[in-house]
Amino acid sequence: MPLTSTTATSTTATSTTVGPGRARRADAERNRAALVGAARRVFERDGYVRARITDIAEEAGVAHGSFYSHFAGKPEIFAAVMAEVEEEMLHPGPALTAAGADPAAVIEAANLAYLEAYQRNARLMALLEQVATVDEAFRELRLQRSAAFLARNARAVRRLQRAGLADPALDADLASLALSTMVSRSAYVTFALGQGPADVGRLAATLTRLWVNALRIPPAADTDKE
Repeated sequence: MPLTSTTATSTTATSTTVGPGRARRADAERNRAALVGAARRVFERDGYVRARITDIAEEAGVAHGSFYSHFAGKPEIFAAVMAEVEEEMLHPGPALTAAGADPAAVIEAANLAYLEAYQRNARLMALLEQVATVDEAFRELRLQRSAAFLARNARAVRRLQRAGLADPALDADLASLALSTMVSRSAYVTFALGQGPADVGRLAATLTRLWVNALRIPPAADTDKE
């Protein structure tokens, strides 16, 4: 009996000790998420230069001092906001090598997903372009984001080439650079600068046709025969 009693007491003490720790971590995670969400709204409303940490903390509903428990300053929380944006925009899309998949339809779906995500995040994407011109850290962040897109699209081009669905003479990395830049700059001009067509579907279809023609992807009927 004494052993059982001691064990029970120990277990209870451990539970009591761990419980508050977990609660504190949960509170910290909620506060951090609230700060990032608030920062997004403040950056979109006020821009990067005019955004203030005080405004972000107030928007998040947390004490001003709580901000510094999670972030060293404005650049760090802006980077956290952009990390969430990148996660949303770096959409893998359907597999180009899926059995029976029409490459053109898959490319169009991926282009449309990217354009819609860019449109939702247009204000932040414009801010990143601006900040990257004067801040080396954000220039590096932008380059890393661009490299992730280029690498993904280069892999897609190589898969198409191996499947006999794209021009084998093309350099996959250079093709990805040219075609990805075409899509990203079209999105920037259309949504960040407010120029270009308002119809996202039409823009996606046009960009897809240029992708297909550049890679010399055969029509769907020819692909089905193979």
